Amino acid sequence: MTFSIVAANPGSGEIGVAVASKFIAAGSLVPWVQLGVGAVATQSWANVKFGPALLRLLELGYTPRRAVEMVLTGDPRREMRQIGIVSAGGEAYAFTGKECIEYAGHIIGDGFAVQGNILAGPEVLESMARAYETTSGELVDKLLAALAAGDRAGGDRRGRESAAIVVYKPCGGYGGCEEGVGKYVDLRVDHHPDAVNELLRLFKIWEITILEREDPSDIVSIEDVAGELERALAALGFYRGPFRGKPSRELLEALESWMAINNFENKIRKDGYIWGTVYRFLLEEARRVGGDKES
Repeated sequence: MTFSIVAANPGSGEIGVAVASKFIAAGSLVPWVQLGVGAVATQSWANVKFGPALLRLLELGYTPRRAVEMVLTGDPRREMRQIGIVSAGGEAYAFTGKECIEYAGHIIGDGFAVQGNILAGPEVLESMARAYETTSGELVDKLLAALAAGDRAGGDRRGRESAAIVVYKPCGGYGGCEEGVGKYVDLRVDHHPDAVNELLRLFKIWEITILEREDPSDIVSIEDVAGELERALAALGFYRGPFRGKPSRELLEALESWMAINNFENKIRKDGYIWGTVYRFLLEEARRVGGDKES
């Protein structure tokens, strides 16, 4: 009922799981991640006790394969289980029981494993593995690319409902090294007709709000786009004129107010530029609001 990927980048310390399913809130059951230890996806007839148990066995020094063998020993539903697991060191393993509903299978790669059941076919897993291996960027980018590729290839043959991603990274995410716990990304879509694409949309907002990984060259001069900013902020109720088409105190105050209200205060610049990610998001929001009013 699910397709997922577990992966680790030992060089950066990143580790995570991404999952999608025709099952409500798969993100509440499938992914288990512990920074510096490993990541687990437990699915098919999922036993949620396997997540913490497998992470504990990895922490004690067992290999992923041996850890899976241990939790499945004596399990009466062994052949209905499916598990993907990777250690923080990048050693991956997967298990697909003989009674998992077709198509069911897995692929183990360098530092990752993809697995799924009730799939449209083996092309789902093949597409996921290929996307993971060929996508550049951080682990979160590679995991999302793999999930999207599996979805495009047919995914869960029953349809779409939920999707989730969890990634840990040393000093990553909200609070960083000072106050954070390394939770770099943690997003869930529990019930949606196009869950994977909704997850991608949410990640764009998470990235602008929480992550600080902008391309230094991706900046836009406020002077060059002042007119667009005035119109966009007016559409969103933050700017009331006058409309000059050039930077002004009123425009800069409206822009900062919009950014603060939307939790983008860590992206406010004081050098006459706006981050390209924030600029594009602002325009998209203004178009969305404008479209809603028209309809």
